Amino acid sequence: MKQHRYRLTVEHLATANGEPSAYDAPLQFEAGNHDDLFQIAQRLRQRSDLAGINTDAFAIGLKLFGEVMLEHKEHPLFAEFRPHFGAFMKQLKKGPQAD
Repeated sequence: MKQHRYRLTVEHLATANGEPSAYDAPLQFEAGNHDDLFQIAQRLRQRSDLAGINTDAFAIGLKLFGEVMLEHKEHPLFAEFRPHFGAFMKQLKKGPQAD
């Protein structure tokens, strides 16, 4: 399967109490995704129904999780959740719904 390739870096800046991080190195890894994550994040940023949500974190987290689940779709951990995730993604792709 053709994939876009990404290098992700997560730095721990401070604890929940505001104290400096005890970690001396960031968490860094490479991952692939069938979608262009930059385009996905840009589209979500433009959606009025997602105002107030950190759409970059939402987009990246969702797409990374979804890709892992897709690559390991036979894993029992995902069996019960996969149909719900599919329904959620369809709803998200529909875009904002009129009330």
